[in-house]
Amino acid sequence: VQLQAFGGGLVQAGGFLRLSCVASGLTFDDYGMGWFRRVPGKEREFVSAATWSGSSTYYADSVKGRFAISRDNAKNMVYLQMNSLKPEDTAVYYCAAQNGLATRGWQDHNYWGQGTLVTVSS
Repeated sequence: VQLQAFGGGLVQAGGFLRLSCVASGLTFDDYGMGWFRRVPGKEREFVSAATWSGSSTYYADSVKGRFAISRDNAKNMVYLQMNSLKPEDTAVYYCAAQNGLATRGWQDHNYWGQGTLVTVSS
């Protein structure tokens, strides 16, 4: 199983980015998909998750209303549209797959991507 996240970069505060994650080696629509982020020295933080169909989505309070998760099961892709970015959104963002469910707990996820760095300048 391999998850590859990409789309990070440097953006000014108030700007936007779209992260993408492509999965291989698994039956994609058996898995809930999540996005997490990590700042050096801090705990991994839940950002967003979507159930296998994408019909139910979940967000951390800190990103609600600014970020949107979506998925394309035909392409084995999950996306995170990030709008109105703030400097505190700066982190390495990881996509993760969870068999059967979509929860906020990082320890519940079975597979992880390598991470993509998002830097938001003030």
